[in-house]
Amino acid sequence: MPDGKPAGVRCIHLGDDHRCALFGRPERPAVCNSLRASVEMCGETARDAYEYLAWLERSTISGAPAVPAAVGGRLARRRS
Repeated sequence: MPDGKPAGVRCIHLGDDHRCALFGRPERPAVCNSLRASVEMCGETARDAYEYLAWLERSTISGAPAVPAAVGGRLARRRS
């Protein structure tokens, strides 16, 4: 995606198995290389992870919440 990936658009480099076809290759975008898996990011399910990634995309819009509600809820449950 030479002009970057718009928020809300599935990356053209994701396979049917949701794996990145560019993983480990030099042409993989820097933003993708910079992502590091964490409990907060991945959550407990694939849906948790996708919700977090969707929030990351939306967070580029001014006025977005500092922490996604789904993540905030997961963190609160872990601390109790």
